Amino acid sequence: MAVSSSRAVRAPDQRLSHDERQDRTRDLLLQAASEPDPARRQDLLGAVVELNRRVAMAVARRYAGRGIPLDDLQQVACEGLVKAVQRFDAAHERDLLDYAVPTIRGEVLRHFRDQGWAVRPPRRIQELQQRMRITAEELRLTLGREPTANEMTEALGVDRADQDEAAAARGCFQPTSLDLPADAASGSTLGDLLPAARDGYDAAEARAVLETPLRLLDARDRRVIYLRFVEERTQSEIGDEFGVTQATVSRWLRESLGRLRSTIDPGPAPGAGPAPA
Repeated sequence: MAVSSSRAVRAPDQRLSHDERQDRTRDLLLQAASEPDPARRQDLLGAVVELNRRVAMAVARRYAGRGIPLDDLQQVACEGLVKAVQRFDAAHERDLLDYAVPTIRGEVLRHFRDQGWAVRPPRRIQELQQRMRITAEELRLTLGREPTANEMTEALGVDRADQDEAAAARGCFQPTSLDLPADAASGSTLGDLLPAARDGYDAAEARAVLETPLRLLDARDRRVIYLRFVEERTQSEIGDEFGVTQATVSRWLRESLGRLRSTIDPGPAPGAGPAPA
């Protein structure tokens, strides 16, 4: 009995209008709400899911081409639809899709946040990217053309700097492969063009290693290190800025560099013995 009901719903799915699908969905949900048999109730809810599955597929397609296979997105969207159908209260709410579409979209976006970032930007940038995509679509419909950057900024109500940062992070979904050819003539790949150590790679690596340990120092010590090693001032010049002697600056540097070394390379664990030669 339950199976035949589900089949009766699925067969005419392609020919149902929006209003017909909405009415059929509501009838099935009301039947499920009053059905005492759990198995029969699940059959009815399964028919609701099948009847509205195309909506979940449509939501998934809106996020295609952003680094996650469409099949995965469709699966996540269907899971969101199932959750919405299971939670929906037909006695108090008129249209399932008013409730289901935000639920489906939320599941897809959560999947992106958890799985879709090769390099994870801050949450505010992720959310702003989503707002930018939706706003751009709305402005295209309104203006009949691509919106300008200023029009986007005004519609979003954000600083231009934040907008530019979110736009620059778009590649975080799916990074460019280093195996792609740089140009057809030379046959070199993008990876071949990465700077060698003598071109500044060592300096970039050093900055990455030192970034977190430097934050552990207080403002004075960070300033002293900056003046000494970035602006290349002498200890006497640094002492003049702080109103202290050269010997004091030398002591500050020695202590700060010692803390940095211990943070970057804390040495062997207690009891580990000397390092092998």
